[in-house]
Amino acid sequence: MGFRGEALASMTYVGHVTVTTITKGQLHGYRVSYRDGVMEHEPKPCAAVKGTQITVENLFYNMTARRKTLQNASDDYTKIVDLLSRFAIHHINISFSCRKHGAARADVHSVGPTSRLDAIRTVYGASVARNLMKIEVSENDEACSGFKMDGLISNSNYVAKKITMVLFINGRMVECSALKRAIEIVYAATLPKASKPYIYMSIILPPEHVDVNVHPTKKEVSLLNQEVIIERIQSAVESKLRSSNDTKAFQEQDVESSEAYQMLLSNDDSQNFSKFGSKSQKVPVHKMVRADSTDPAGRLHAYVQMKRPGLPESTLTAVRSFVRQRRNPKESANLTSIQDLVADIDKNCHAGLLNTVRHCVYIGMADDVFALLQHGTHLYLANVVNLSKELMYQQVLRRFAHFNAIQLSNPAPLFELLILALKEENANSECENDDFNEKVAETSTKLLKLKAEMLEEFFCIHIDRNGNLARLPVVLDQYTPDMDRVPEFMLSLANDIDWEDEKTCLQSISAAIGNFYAMNPPLLPNPSGDGLQFYKRIKLSGNSDGENIETIWAQREWSIQHVLFPSMKLFFKPPHSLGENGTFIRVASLEKLYKIFERC
Repeated sequence: MGFRGEALASMTYVGHVTVTTITKGQLHGYRVSYRDGVMEHEPKPCAAVKGTQITVENLFYNMTARRKTLQNASDDYTKIVDLLSRFAIHHINISFSCRKHGAARADVHSVGPTSRLDAIRTVYGASVARNLMKIEVSENDEACSGFKMDGLISNSNYVAKKITMVLFINGRMVECSALKRAIEIVYAATLPKASKPYIYMSIILPPEHVDVNVHPTKKEVSLLNQEVIIERIQSAVESKLRSSNDTKAFQEQDVESSEAYQMLLSNDDSQNFSKFGSKSQKVPVHKMVRADSTDPAGRLHAYVQMKRPGLPESTLTAVRSFVRQRRNPKESANLTSIQDLVADIDKNCHAGLLNTVRHCVYIGMADDVFALLQHGTHLYLANVVNLSKELMYQQVLRRFAHFNAIQLSNPAPLFELLILALKEENANSECENDDFNEKVAETSTKLLKLKAEMLEEFFCIHIDRNGNLARLPVVLDQYTPDMDRVPEFMLSLANDIDWEDEKTCLQSISAAIGNFYAMNPPLLPNPSGDGLQFYKRIKLSGNSDGENIETIWAQREWSIQHVLFPSMKLFFKPPHSLGENGTFIRVASLEKLYKIFERC
């Protein structure tokens, strides 16, 4: 844990360094000072405690430009505390103490030797340690570099706004962005509200399999067979999380006896929300109710509004059981039709494409629709629109009756949305009948209002009594669909659904949602190409904001790279149809290219 020689020598050139040391069995120690890289005097005898103390003062006193970067002492001290906290929970046989000058107590204080969990409890707090699970992965396979990993990860009860990942490889604190991103994807896909995790991992593998020269400060590392190792760890984390999610704990509150609960049952819902749900209104702790998991702005009374005060105590237990079912898709998706549709996906999975999707590497977008992927020695063009449609459809079935919600800032009237969609549909026709469009929109609005309860319960599509669209489901975490396609989506729900047969109805609604959430090109011209010929429906004005258009296209490509393809590796099961309709096109093979150049 000491300094490397060149680091200690460098400090003597930019600060006033004093070293005090004593060896075991000696009567006294020695002290010596350095300045400008030179020893100021011979070592002098002094009283000392066992060990070595190194003091650095007046850092960068002779380098004015460098010293200016140290003006904010609070930021630098925060980084020091974070660094020592990470060391303290890994090196549990060493005591660490960090105290700011002039402070009465230490910000980091660990007493070794102790257990890893006790060290985390001391450094990060009891609330973190209470929600950690032990995880181990051991592989002797040469393909995995014979690595061994042990660590602690947060369970489904842990809630944080920012990820904390402490990673040590062969005893050295490093970062691995690919591993961190893979674990974040697992947490976002497994836990209901995509809470940010706390991760501690220690990985041991042969030193020659670690490349430490990918970052100037050796902070970031790359591993041999990195994709295989990450996949093993990712699978172990997902398995551990799913088992912990089944036993998620909820805090109990006596909502039936509360005054707020009784008033919510007797008064109008909208008035109650404005009265009790306002952020400025301070609600006493004993009158607070738990939020609805399907509606961030909702209240617990949504589950029990048909009940009346004075019910037995088992009511709260029933409510909690229902909430668990909402949070666990395996329990809530108990309709035979949904189970049959999911089974059809598994049965129709193309094994070759599945291997390609799971192990491909995203290269970039070739044009507005096709992305370049590399799998092994082959280069593919993949149709992003077709892939995202199928992925969204499968995710809708797997998350059936278990969606989080996208709350619209301003509820959109269904009638106006349908009118927009009908006008857009008839834009290319010569005749346009406004009366006919209004009749169709009115009929479709009545139909959707009639089916609103089913759409809300199964697909989290909330249509209020006034015929306004208020909420949409979250199909894929960290992704919001193109809201310009909402009118087309509503028209599809009204006209393309067979409401008579249960299985056909649920399948067609899921397909409509999949088409709406698909990553279609934005309805704006692509700044990097002649996009106007692909978007004839858009009439651009001379005042169009070019920078905003570029941002929209850049955001789409970011979602494709960081959301779509990582999610495909985890969840997607490509059907045989994608191998036949041109969704995947192999454009190059290294073996064949090698033969061509060999002839040259």
